[in-house]
Amino acid sequence: MLSGRIEAEYLSELRRLIEGEERRRPLTLDLGEVKLVDRDAVTFLAQCEAAGATLENCPAYVREWIARERADSKNPRKTPTRRNPER
Repeated sequence: MLSGRIEAEYLSELRRLIEGEERRRPLTLDLGEVKLVDRDAVTFLAQCEAAGATLENCPAYVREWIARERADSKNPRKTPTRRNPER
């Protein structure tokens, strides 16, 4: 179970713990006590889920953010071309 905040500065330790586990079954991350995440954490959680992990008790705002990140990565926005107004 994860709790509190999941932020970029903690992700390397979390990765190390997950990768060091001998898994006989799929990874489940219980996010029921998570109160705050940053963008790096959302990316990390999305990658875990894409690799087969289950995000249990995932807060609705985190689930929505993951969905938006996935949608944005599939449909990158084009950067508008700036026109020189003097020409």
